[in-house]
This record gives sequence, structure tokens and C-alpha cells, in this order.
Amino acid sequence: MNSLPIFSQRTLLVAFEGWNDAAEAATQALKMIAEQLQSESVQNIDPEEYAEFHYARPHVFFDEKGDRQIRWPATELLAPGVEAIVARPEFGNLFILLGVEPALRWRAFVAEILEIIEDRDIQAVVFVGSMIADVPHTRPIKIMTFSQHEDVRHQLDVEKSDYEGPVGILTVLSQALEEMNVPTVNLWAQVPAYVHQSPSPKVTLALLTEIERVVGVSFDHGSLADEAFEWERGIDEIAEGDEDMAGYIQQLEKTRDELQESEGSGDLLASEFEKFLRQSYEKKDGDKREEKRDEEKGESSEG
Repeated sequence: MNSLPIFSQRTLLVAFEGWNDAAEAATQALKMIAEQLQSESVQNIDPEEYAEFHYARPHVFFDEKGDRQIRWPATELLAPGVEAIVARPEFGNLFILLGVEPALRWRAFVAEILEIIEDRDIQAVVFVGSMIADVPHTRPIKIMTFSQHEDVRHQLDVEKSDYEGPVGILTVLSQALEEMNVPTVNLWAQVPAYVHQSPSPKVTLALLTEIERVVGVSFDHGSLADEAFEWERGIDEIAEGDEDMAGYIQQLEKTRDELQESEGSGDLLASEFEKFLRQSYEKKDGDKREEKRDEEKGESSEG
């Protein structure tokens, strides 16, 4: 086994918008890192063959000249800037992949990602995600860290995933890389279900801290700690005026505290993960069926 830290080599950090990114916590963590790396886009994957633009819509914006432009939801590879590497040489081995989870042709999409990883001589990959869970906002954010790679599990003291069932693009990519014997690790943050639709600085901060542990590089947390405190206090104030919400949070706190004391906490966290994945895919399937019915109604009325 290689005695050097695996993630001190050329390492790619990966996050995708979509259901892998509850409260936008995963992508926000990597965007913060990208800013500190003074990252530059060095390669992108054309979304035309992989996206359904009525789900991942393009954005209109004004450029430096004041002209309107369309930004399409591409997947971009970001490399650290020269000045950042000079100031912090350890930044030189960190690359970032950000994009929107593809809706079509996943195997072709994965093949393009694998080609990028091989061309750039990436030696390890960190997948970052955030999931909706029945957890209280008042307790420390749990990060589930797991790997299918034996050396990674040994160095980071983490478990392998025994989950079976529906998965997202992060797992598909991870599996493909493991078959190539590229070390990978998965970091999943738990986002309280009752506040998952708004940005969560507390979850982003927890992910950023875990990324630091894995890659052995520290980052500036900026105002995240203060924002996390204000976020938590804001939810507290809402709960104070809502008895049902307050009672629900108290029950979640009791469950989490019991979990903390139990020896089977790992099994319970895995159960939460499985529940999240299954519910997410059931919701996605339901949304697609509803949309199809709406389209059929529209075609019928037009006829």
C-alpha cells in the first residue's frame, strides 16, 4: 500500500447541482474552494447531448460590455491559478469539476469524465454531495464519509458502502473509477428536511471542514461560521412561533441524541442515506409522470 496520503496527489473534487446537492451545500463548498484557488476553466463538456433544458435551464446575464448573453449549464473542469499556486503550493494538486447532473446518456457522459481524468493525470477523486434527512438543525451536521477503495478506507479510517438501490451520477462515476483502480471517497452531508430548500451555510461549513480533513489542505472559511450561526438562530425564531415545528424539532433532537449514544449509529446513518435515495427517485419518477400527463393533455386540447 502507498504510505503517502492518497489525496495529497493530483486530486479532483466533484459536485453536481440537482438532487445530489440539497440546499446547494455541496456545490457552494466547491465554489468557495475554487475562488480561493483562483481557478480557471480549462475544459468543459457540452451539455447539448446530456441535458434536458426544461429541468436545467440556461441563464441569461449581462457581460462586461453590457450585452445580454446565454450561459448554458455545462460541466466545467477548473484548474488552480498560477498566483494561487505560488502563494500556496499545495493548491497545485487540486482540480474541481462542477456541473449539473445529466438527464440523458449517462454512460457517454461518464466516458467523457473518465477521459478528462486520464488526460489530466488525476490520481484520486473526492465526490461531494448533500442529502435531505430527518435531522435537527440544532445539532452538528453529520458527514457520511465512505469509500469502496481499501487503501482509502485504511488511511482515512472510514467504512465502505453496503447500499443497494437507485443511485445518482456521483455513485456511477465512483464505481467506474473504482473499476479503473482510481482511489475515490464520497462525502455526503445531511441537510434538515424542513429547511432544505434554502442555502445552508452550516452544512456548507461542515462539508468544507471534512474536505480539509481528506485532502490535508486548509481553506479560508470566510464568514461561513457567522452565517451558520445566523441561519440557526433564524430557524430557532421561526420555530418559537410554530408549536408543530418546535415539537418536530424536539423529536429529531431526541432521536439524534439517542443515535449519538448508540453503538449502531453507522447503521442508522446508512439507513438515512438509503431512505433519501429511494424517496428522491420516487419523487423524480412521480414528477416525470405528472409532466407527461400534462403534455398529453396539452396535445389533446390542441387537437
